[in-house]
Parts: sequence; C-alpha cells; structure tokens
Amino acid sequence: MKKLFLLLFGSFTLFINAQDQDPKAKLILDDLSKTTKSYKTITADYNLVMYNKDKKLLEKQSGKVLIKGQKFKLEIPGNTIVCDGKTLWNNNKDAKEVTIKNFDATNEDQLNPSKIFTMYETGYKYKFDKEEKIGAVTYNVIDLFPAVKPEKKKFHTIKLYVDKTKKQVGQLKMLMKDGGTQVYEIKTLKPNVEMPDNLFVFDLKGFKADQINDERD
Repeated sequence: MKKLFLLLFGSFTLFINAQDQDPKAKLILDDLSKTTKSYKTITADYNLVMYNKDKKLLEKQSGKVLIKGQKFKLEIPGNTIVCDGKTLWNNNKDAKEVTIKNFDATNEDQLNPSKIFTMYETGYKYKFDKEEKIGAVTYNVIDLFPAVKPEKKKFHTIKLYVDKTKKQVGQLKMLMKDGGTQVYEIKTLKPNVEMPDNLFVFDLKGFKADQINDERD
C-alpha cells in the first residue's frame, strides 16, 4: 500500500501553464486549494478499494492520516509512518522493525501524504467532467491527466471528486493503464484538530538496536 501512496501523492516539479487548463475546473480547484490551505491540520480516515479490469473486487483496506504542514502520521495495514518534516520513520509492525530516513519534501520518490489534498496543483492537466450525486452529497468531478513523464505512470487519469458545498476532496479514482481502478474514499475529514508536534516524532523506546535501520546520511 505504501507504493500506492508513492504512485499517487509524489510531489511534482513541473508547473503547467494555467492558460492551458479548463477554466471551469480551475475555478473549482482554486476554491478547493484555498479551503485546504486554510486548515492548520487535517485528520482523514479513508478506504482504498482496488478492482481489476473486469470490475472484480481485488482488495479493500482502510487507513488514517494526520497532517500538520509538512508533518504527517500515516496508519496503513502493517505500517505506521511518521514524519516531523525532517525525519521519516517507518515502523513495519509485522517485522517489528523501524527504518529511519532523511525526509525531503521535494523528492517525488518519497512518500508524502501532506500532498494528498493539493496534489493536483502541479504536474497535471485538468478538465471538468460532470456533477455527480453520491448519497446526499453532490460532487464536482474533475479529470486529472499526468503531464510529467506520463509514460512512466501506471495510471492515465485521476477522477477527483470535490464536495460542492464543503469544497473538500471526497474521493479519488485512479484509472489504471491495465484497465483496473483504485478508489480512495475519504470517509471522514476533520480540519483544525489540535495536534501536538510530538505526535509526529516516532518513539523508539522498546526497540532493540538490531530492530532499528538508520539510513540517514
């Protein structure tokens, strides 16, 4: 699942000229960006649902992410990943090991879920698709197309579902080149929850030296 986050939430360095973008989609995304950046913190619970090309359910997982600026804590099956903006700790619960690395927010190969709600801002072309009602919520659906080395991506389109009223991300659908689909469903999103900074520092207490892999320079 960590690789899936890398696939989706890596940071990108190429800016796409706004004049080349769909103006209706841009207005929706600008409102989304303004709302998201007004939050001091974000807590989100989500499901990841994967289907093959025949729409057969392959897997369903749940997770939780806490975000405070460049700091984050990610709970996924088998792993707890913590970052204080400078150091990244990955606790593999099954192996009972912790790997420590330097964190670089500009490195697209490093996991960075702090980009989860603003990943559309760079590296994508976008186009308004439609309005869609799911349950009681109406979403604006924006199609995102990777514009940075698209040939290296395993997906060709991301469908971003933006709550029309709350101006929050509610769902992302990744349409894969092999015909499969990966759906990130945001079950709950709570902004501005108080989070102490020590929440984003992993406590190594209880781990032996041979259970800690320090890969920092």
